Amino acid sequence: MTTVRLPLFPLNSVLFPGLVLPLNIFEERYRAMMRELLKTSEEEPRRFAVVAIRDGHEVAPSAPGMPDPTAVPERGPTAGFGPDPAKAFHKVACIADAATIRERADGTFEVLATGTNRVRVLSVDASGPYLTAELEPLAEELGDEAGALAEGVLRSFRQYQKRLAGARERSLATGADLPDEPGVVSYLVAAAMVLDTPTKQRLLQAPDTASRLRDELKLLRAETAIIRTLPSLPASDLTRGPTSFN
Repeated sequence: MTTVRLPLFPLNSVLFPGLVLPLNIFEERYRAMMRELLKTSEEEPRRFAVVAIRDGHEVAPSAPGMPDPTAVPERGPTAGFGPDPAKAFHKVACIADAATIRERADGTFEVLATGTNRVRVLSVDASGPYLTAELEPLAEELGDEAGALAEGVLRSFRQYQKRLAGARERSLATGADLPDEPGVVSYLVAAAMVLDTPTKQRLLQAPDTASRLRDELKLLRAETAIIRTLPSLPASDLTRGPTSFN
């Protein structure tokens, strides 16, 4: 089994392959991570793994807060994740390739990364200044009828967009730039839909593209029906501009 060890960046959201991830880095553990990544040559990929935090776990606070304004925030690589941080994270993550890492004058970082491929988290190491993980790459199989399912998902997604636009009284952006490759469709729709983190995580770890598309088709039909019934539901920014995988 081929594995790789990479820095681990936990988030309260899911990153999908092909999707762009902007990050504002201010916690010291992640600043240390970015400083280390900057040591990698610009010709080499500056990679880290983005993993979703399980419900019930929170990222450590970076400043005193309510209800005790004098409380000292927990610090260190495992802050906010308990004595066994591996239990705080989902088991399937996504590798991110940082195209831009820009350090500001105050020592914080502005990062722009892109999801590349899925990995399974085998173990988490907290011995350094930031978390690292042993990761196993996950193959992306198409599955049966992926092409036909992608066509159905795109049709349903356009209806979903229209309902969201109507709920917010916005004009719908053209869908002319939507892709038609099944794997790309499956990840784009998973990222663009208004879903909670556990549902997005379920889509990320689907066994193959066809399974993910089937799940999305059910979700799109259900969500569109809900929006039709309750037009005042809040919508995401996906109706504000053209839908793009980049």
